[in-house]
Amino acid sequence: MKRPYRDELAAILRLAGPLIAAQLAYVAMVFTDTVMMGKLGREALAAGGLGASTYALVSTFCVGVVAATGNLVAIRHGAKDARGVVEATQAGLWIGGALALLAGLLLWNLGPILIAFGQAPETVAGTMSFLHSIVFALPGYMAFMVLRGFTSAIERPGPVMAISLIGALANFALNYAFIEGLFGLPRLGLAGIGMVTAVVMNALPVIFALYLRWHRAYAPYPLLKGLSKPDFKVIGESLRLGISIGGTYAVESGMFTVATLCMGVIGSTALAAHQIAIQSVYVAFMVPMGLSYAVTFRIGQHYGAGRLVEARRAGRLGIGFGASCMFAFAALFWLAPELVIGLFIDHNDPANRDVVQLAVSLLAIAAWFELFDGTQCIAMGAIRGLKDARTTFLVGLAGYWLVGVPMALLLAFPLGWGPSGVWWGLASGLACAAIGLTLAFEAKTSRLLRPRTANAALAVPAGR
Repeated sequence: MKRPYRDELAAILRLAGPLIAAQLAYVAMVFTDTVMMGKLGREALAAGGLGASTYALVSTFCVGVVAATGNLVAIRHGAKDARGVVEATQAGLWIGGALALLAGLLLWNLGPILIAFGQAPETVAGTMSFLHSIVFALPGYMAFMVLRGFTSAIERPGPVMAISLIGALANFALNYAFIEGLFGLPRLGLAGIGMVTAVVMNALPVIFALYLRWHRAYAPYPLLKGLSKPDFKVIGESLRLGISIGGTYAVESGMFTVATLCMGVIGSTALAAHQIAIQSVYVAFMVPMGLSYAVTFRIGQHYGAGRLVEARRAGRLGIGFGASCMFAFAALFWLAPELVIGLFIDHNDPANRDVVQLAVSLLAIAAWFELFDGTQCIAMGAIRGLKDARTTFLVGLAGYWLVGVPMALLLAFPLGWGPSGVWWGLASGLACAAIGLTLAFEAKTSRLLRPRTANAALAVPAGR
């Protein structure tokens, strides 16, 4: 007995489970870095938080560009085009390498720009110490994300989870060793945190590549064959899709970076509280993020095979299921904020009282926009699965920068709401993006299905 909705949801969750675990493993690395920054003191947490947010803005754009690899691989896999899968993956590796170089140069020379945006010189000094070490993580990070997209899109996400968990454990162990000076190692502060991340992120794609070469399931996809001779036609196709995806990621990440800069202007207490709250939200966001990747790949496979009805079904199920999941995180942030905050900072320490109180109020606001954040993320993935990233970019740009950023600035400064105003502005931008992207997916699938409906009607014999 066929159960199309049940079977489709099961297929999405089989893909999503390992991808969510991989996302959470990456978050564990970010979480470890934040905890270690907190151990160095409030000023280090503020400086490291600014550095992490800035790095996230730049690297997120790069990740978005190479995310096109997974899209194209899924479509070619659905069309049973093994050679096309290889070409798309190789194009992603070339693009990732170029982006790592350009992004590294930008981050290395970011200090004057941060000062121009009103950040305190002492904070910028700590930030640059962190950035000058973590930039070396970019080559490995890009290669890993390309390989992750490749193997997930051909319905083998398990290795992604396993290798990501190895990376998270290694990052924790090395960070702790350098922060505490174990085994005679030097205490390297913020620079050490960035250095550890760089070492781990460059090790992951090496492990991944060895696994791909060893496992016979990947024999139909010889990624090294012809890698030295880039196919510029495929690179161009990937870039046309990837730049729009990267642009979408960047405008969203940019909205949160503006929020971080606003907190820096308000003061170090606001910046530290914001860093705690945003990392908490980031952990929760990994569930819809993993679902979003799964929906993208699933819809891409349907789209490549010409199964448009199934593609629409996968998108609707993913959006609905993801929104339901976010209610649980909203309840946690609302009902037990101090439990969450205690993971990042000692809330019983009187010196941290102001930071904790402000972080509690920010998490209360986050409980409201978690639903919108999850919905917009999965709807974005659904549209990308149809090989349309331009729509996600335009809707995201409108929601984040025509609504979210102006509202954050207006509420925080002219209206005097301070840090809470910044977060209510973020919530408004995410709400607009969620509504716009969901409606855009429905409109897109309706347009794609219209010719099929018309052809079916013409095929019905007269008189019936």
